Amino acid sequence: MLPTDPGRPDLSGLRIRRETEDTTAGNPTGTRKFRRIFVFVGLLLILVVCYVLFRGMFTSATEVDVTTASLTYPSQESAVLTASGYVVAQRKAAVASKGTGRLEYLGVEEGDRVKKGEMIARLEDQDMLAALAQAKAGLEVSRADLLDAERSLARTKTLFSSNLAAQADLDAAQATYDRVRATIVSSEAGVRAAEVAVENTRIRAPFDGTVLTKDADVGEVVAPFASSINSRGAVVTMADMSSLQVEADVSESNFTRVRAGQPCEIVLDAYPNIHYPGRVHKIVPTADRAKATVMTKVVFDKLDSRVLPEMSAKVTFLSGDSAVANAGAPPLLTVMSSAIVERTGKPVVFVVRDGKVTETPVRTGRVIGNRTEILEGISQGDQLVLDPAPGIVTGTIVKPRSK
Repeated sequence: MLPTDPGRPDLSGLRIRRETEDTTAGNPTGTRKFRRIFVFVGLLLILVVCYVLFRGMFTSATEVDVTTASLTYPSQESAVLTASGYVVAQRKAAVASKGTGRLEYLGVEEGDRVKKGEMIARLEDQDMLAALAQAKAGLEVSRADLLDAERSLARTKTLFSSNLAAQADLDAAQATYDRVRATIVSSEAGVRAAEVAVENTRIRAPFDGTVLTKDADVGEVVAPFASSINSRGAVVTMADMSSLQVEADVSESNFTRVRAGQPCEIVLDAYPNIHYPGRVHKIVPTADRAKATVMTKVVFDKLDSRVLPEMSAKVTFLSGDSAVANAGAPPLLTVMSSAIVERTGKPVVFVVRDGKVTETPVRTGRVIGNRTEILEGISQGDQLVLDPAPGIVTGTIVKPRSK
């Protein structure tokens, strides 16, 4: 043992008593145990929450084919051919004037409806009206001459019967009377010609229809054949909207499947959800050599204001006993028939929502090709499992099969 330095204090007797520290510090050992329990419970709760939120990641999903519930038109059941074409007015006219002059009045715009004989426009007519007035004045002069000639002839006949006038005088009076009558006929014809000339300055509708385009404006010169580059040939273009038809091109290879009177269904590209019933009106007896097609004219059974000339359209030619009833019939909610299975003796489908399937009972209707009408149970746009396996039940996790 080393000798003790009398100048240094002896520290060998100093010891740390941990019992004393634990007692004086308010029992920190118990606090540490409580913290360990708290941390353990917290970690356990976190693990539970993670399992609930992410358990789908650790569960294998069943790959399935899916289909969508959509609207189907009954006409698809009896469709035999589809062709494209355009809406064309069969009665259409570029309305022009028979005379030449400056346009003074235009009373219509695009879209206006006019009746047959209604005045659409008017050319300057002051010279024509003056000529008409002159012709009428000449007619009045001739009628006045006729009255004088009638009286002169009557007097000459009286004198001739009394042997107071010669035969030459009677012949001269008769000739004057006949000449005046001929002058009246000529004057009446001149009046009619002047009236026609005035009427030629009035441009009238040739039939009941709708104005499609306005081809001239007030102040422009209108000529029958637009002989000058500064003149207009037509004032307006109009069409009879009740004569609208679809002119569709049918390929020569399918020409034999079309016949006159065949029921059709017309769909305008502007209104794809509206189906118009129609029928084949005429098959033009010539083919287009360049396109190898035959033009077929299809008439509408029902027309409305939405159908306009030059609209593009698709025509579905129908066949079968139910074709007439199917044409224009409203759409039906349908699904692929293979999506419907029987469970416990009832038809059901499996609707896919958020990656899981739900068994849903349905009430079915008619069969249209490979699709079946659904009367109740699901809505348009629902995703359904195709050919569901027996092991698929409500709650099964699925994912669409990649194609």
